[in-house]
Amino acid sequence: MKHILLYVLVLIITTFACTNKEPETHDHEQETVKLQLTEYSDQYELFAETDPFIVGETTTILAHFTNLSDFKPLSAGSVRIELHVGTKGIGQTIEKPIRPGIYQFALQPLAKGNGKLIFNIKNEKGDHKIVIKNIVVYDNEHDASHVAEEEVNVNAINFTKEQSWKIDFETTQPKMQQFGKIIKTTAQILSDNTDEIEIISKTNGIVFFQENITEGKDVKAGEALLNVSGSGLANENANVRFQEVQNNYELSKSNYERAKALNQNKIISEKELENAKRDFENAKAIYDNLKKNFNENGQVVTSPKNGIVKHIYVKNGQYVEAGEKLFAVSSNKNLILKAELQQKHFAVLNSISSVNLKSIIDNQIYSLTDLNGKLISYGKNIDEEEGYLLPVNFQIENNSMFLSGSFVEIYIRTKSNENVLIVPNSALVEEQGNFYVFVQLTPEFFEKREIKIGDSDGTDTEILSGLSSAERIVSKGAIIVKLAAVSNSLDPHAGHVH
Repeated sequence: MKHILLYVLVLIITTFACTNKEPETHDHEQETVKLQLTEYSDQYELFAETDPFIVGETTTILAHFTNLSDFKPLSAGSVRIELHVGTKGIGQTIEKPIRPGIYQFALQPLAKGNGKLIFNIKNEKGDHKIVIKNIVVYDNEHDASHVAEEEVNVNAINFTKEQSWKIDFETTQPKMQQFGKIIKTTAQILSDNTDEIEIISKTNGIVFFQENITEGKDVKAGEALLNVSGSGLANENANVRFQEVQNNYELSKSNYERAKALNQNKIISEKELENAKRDFENAKAIYDNLKKNFNENGQVVTSPKNGIVKHIYVKNGQYVEAGEKLFAVSSNKNLILKAELQQKHFAVLNSISSVNLKSIIDNQIYSLTDLNGKLISYGKNIDEEEGYLLPVNFQIENNSMFLSGSFVEIYIRTKSNENVLIVPNSALVEEQGNFYVFVQLTPEFFEKREIKIGDSDGTDTEILSGLSSAERIVSKGAIIVKLAAVSNSLDPHAGHVH
């Protein structure tokens, strides 16, 4: 069903490009395009089409500018083109595109020979220059007609810039980098022990919830959640104990204040005053300690930190004894990622370089670096209770995309001194167990290429054969390019005429 929807999308894009044409639109005619020029800078992709340059004749240059940051068209800004051959040069400035991303120039070369085209872009990002070298200017049309036109692969897929600008599209070059052994497995997300606190009852009594408390509820430090009351119990009644302590405190306070007044009038001695003061301070210490956790309703149980209620171990109205667990609060900031590996991987566990994990919530791949994670430990002995497997534990920050107790796919990558060719997983297209990439011939023509793959870390895949680091491939939108092959038939001599 997904592929059918994508196919319909391609048909809509293709139909839209063909039917919504103004006087200056992409129109494929039988006229031969002799030159297709492509150049990349650190900010832009330039794709230009033009007939060969001939001295004294006007040549039209159709230039497509794409922002490499998002592969969308350059929507505004002036562009100046200059053609330099030896000491002679000509130029033209276009203040705005004829359509987003498309600028049309007309130049009349002054001299023949080898030269270069310079494009100067000015917009809100500043000034930027793109240079295309080895531009040949011919003496006459007869000489230009003998230029051997580069043959276009008849199996290539035509996917215009206008089509790629309308979808999530990107091209990139494969990378050569270290890519060690990949261990793919599952891991469980657990709460970090340092982030979780269990609250216990400090007295015997009946549990009374102060409000409806549920697991997952957000709580603040010091927030009262429930009471444990001994009211009605014959033995070990905390309410009675609190009342006794409060009465003793108030009595000792009154005695101390009276003793101070009597001492000032020399009615009692300093020793008697000191005894009254000592009794008061002792009673106050006991009262203050109980007051933090108790009142006339019994023990007041509060949250010790900001976080969420992770577990509730009791029910409203349940009898509990001192030391029993009431609930657990977790800040839910840090999580533990626990994997269990086969013994054969033990030799490489000391060379783990990175870990990628896939969230079941947004189906995205996150690296250990993205989550400010780190390796905590790995097993160095075999435990029968662990099923003779080796535990490996990582700590990660919770970005709200991971649930404690759930399982995730992880890719553990180990260090290597060998550089290999890798491509993004989004560049791969699978057909009946075989893998392909779309190699860019020009920014509008792509070749479907079968490749052999190696290990994958969930984000990138090792390429064993079929591709070189000098080539450029479709890294986003590959499936749309594939479907475009169904709706487009390639005319190897087709070009752009605006």
